[in-house]
Amino acid sequence: MHETTEDEARSTSWSELLSPSYSAATLTLCLGVALFAFNGFLVSTSLPTAVREIGGLELISWAFTLYLVLSIVGGASGALLKARVGARMALVGAALVFLAGTLIAAFASSMTEVLIGRAFQGLGEGIIAAICYALIPELFPSRLVAKVFGAEAVVWAVAAFGGPLVSGLLTEHLSWRAAFLVNVPLALIFIALVFYIVPRFSGEIARLAVPFLRLAAIGFGIMLVAFASIMQTVATEVLFVLGAAVVLASVVVIDRRSRTPLFPSDAFALNSTVGIGLWIVLLMPVAQASTSVYLVMTLQNLWGYGPTKAGAFNATFAIAWSTVAILVANIQDQRRRAWLIRLGPTLLVAGLATIVFGFFVDMPLVVMLGQIAIGTGFGVSWGFLSQSVMESARSGERDRASALLPTLQSVGYAIGAALAGLVANAVGYPEAATPAALRDATIIVFAVSTVIGVGAFVAGFALPTRKKNLLAIELRKQL
Repeated sequence: MHETTEDEARSTSWSELLSPSYSAATLTLCLGVALFAFNGFLVSTSLPTAVREIGGLELISWAFTLYLVLSIVGGASGALLKARVGARMALVGAALVFLAGTLIAAFASSMTEVLIGRAFQGLGEGIIAAICYALIPELFPSRLVAKVFGAEAVVWAVAAFGGPLVSGLLTEHLSWRAAFLVNVPLALIFIALVFYIVPRFSGEIARLAVPFLRLAAIGFGIMLVAFASIMQTVATEVLFVLGAAVVLASVVVIDRRSRTPLFPSDAFALNSTVGIGLWIVLLMPVAQASTSVYLVMTLQNLWGYGPTKAGAFNATFAIAWSTVAILVANIQDQRRRAWLIRLGPTLLVAGLATIVFGFFVDMPLVVMLGQIAIGTGFGVSWGFLSQSVMESARSGERDRASALLPTLQSVGYAIGAALAGLVANAVGYPEAATPAALRDATIIVFAVSTVIGVGAFVAGFALPTRKKNLLAIELRKQL
């Protein structure tokens, strides 16, 4: 990837994403994100109504668990599939799998069929997200990459508001099945755009063995995380979380020695931009996940907020992320970008600490400021962090590094939700019978998340700058 000159930086504008050269690519990647973003909100809003019609309330949580597990497994295989059959064929195949899952779920007559459909949806969307990330540095010059991430952040914000609204209206006035079927035209448009914008695979099909055992181990590790959140005792929850950590860490170690690796060779290494960057990509969602799980519930139970008011309160995170991502996307100076990457985890920790303080002093406005600070932290850093990992990958490993980003983000949220649930159960959050008890338990949950965020903060300041990376590369060449 070439370095951005001053002339390029000055000429870069948002309108360039919509120019004839890049508009189709922009729309394709944003639609790939939209499939994932809107699908989550569509299903979460319509599924309770589906359960009342076809039954299976005891299985409703599995509709989300299976989707998450299969999306992570699919994402982990994305770079390998791209190498084997090319991005176009892999994306079209994954979109057809996603479409099949959508139709199975939409016309289901039992919760078992819904679960099968959700599993197919997760597998397809995981592959789509991973390959779309891998295509960003291929389809766009370096100067536009941050803007692409800004555009995708806007898609998430629109989905956060529009998804529940569209799903609610369709479910209420037509059927919950109609809410599921919204994905059908989106998937078909995506397939058409892939055929138009993604080049046909020109190389020979790589004869790479599919690492089924490692992919199964990843799925098993995430399942252990999911099971941890429903265990009845804290000790059992801890065992499941530790077991998941051992399994997933073992996969990384074994993958480094494999002839067909799923991850970049320096994944999670503590001496490279890619390794440290991936730690930040993992730890920031782990720390933030507690707000996704417990903030809305606490607002309703502690301060009497209704669902709409609590949802709008929680959405300030997405609004801040999208707004700030757009504002900083024009920054091209590498030193400023490095500073913003470090600012992201800093604001995350400050925001979580502010939420803790807000509940301590019983002031909703302070809690909202903390939520906005967290969103701002992701907005100022996420695009530049992702681009830094992509462009710092070793020769031949850019696809694996890029595809791992959305997958690792999902892993982070899964682990974070499990850890938040473990802490909440340990401190008696579910049994809290008084406002004081609920407030105390909430403070501890978010305090632990703040401590986890410190790990991302430390990693941010350990991340090598772009300038240092280039110098190291030149030194290696000379030697």
